[in-house]
Amino acid sequence: MSDDAVLVDVADGVMTITLNRPNAKNAVNMAVAVGISAAIDELESNSDLRVAIITGTGGTFCSGMDLKAFVSGELPVVKGRGFAGLVEYIPSKPLIAAVEGYALAGGFEVAISCDLIVAADNSKFGVPEVKRGLAAAGGGLIKLPKQIPSRIAMELALTGDFIDSQRAYDLGLINQVVPAGTALEAARVLAAKIAANGPMAVALSKQVVARAQNWDTASMFGEQQKIIGPVFSSEDAIEGATAFAEKRAPNWKGK
Repeated sequence: MSDDAVLVDVADGVMTITLNRPNAKNAVNMAVAVGISAAIDELESNSDLRVAIITGTGGTFCSGMDLKAFVSGELPVVKGRGFAGLVEYIPSKPLIAAVEGYALAGGFEVAISCDLIVAADNSKFGVPEVKRGLAAAGGGLIKLPKQIPSRIAMELALTGDFIDSQRAYDLGLINQVVPAGTALEAARVLAAKIAANGPMAVALSKQVVARAQNWDTASMFGEQQKIIGPVFSSEDAIEGATAFAEKRAPNWKGK
């Protein structure tokens, strides 16, 4: 197996970012943070890439920050991107977390920073930082209440307890629960569906969904129009309608 802390693979418009520290349960050190950040740079700059999947090797998604590295003075934060080179940044293209095993602490924060989550039925989620005298500063305390009921988010934050994938699904936190060992496969099916769609339409639709919860009723349609207006005058809009009429797959240009 490669010694690289993060592995990157590209196929059919889909980038797969794999945390590759199985002996450390894919805990995030500086090498992982830098590797993820570099992969996101490539995702953003390469027009052939439409969506990315983040996953982990060895049956674990990510156990969080590498506490041994933390004690030695290392903080796995990338300027402008935050913890793990990701949690303070919103890529323009969709991210899917493919979770096997544990997604805990910073690992959970990486997962909930993605747009979609596919999880194995043996997965566990949580922000147990309080059990170590720490706080979930990588987004767990501020993103989680926007994704699940606030009282449940409060309980998880204050107790540090875990929830399983079925509970996470029931709370609306994850999109799919699949058999153990198949999360990446299922995520690739989901990614392929996204990659087949108009790239501009996907990117701008993502923006609207992400921002809509902060818009009031009076302004929401105006704010939406500011973002998605270019979609309706794009070459891709004409191509999509033409391809439908001609019963063929569209040839997207992303403009």
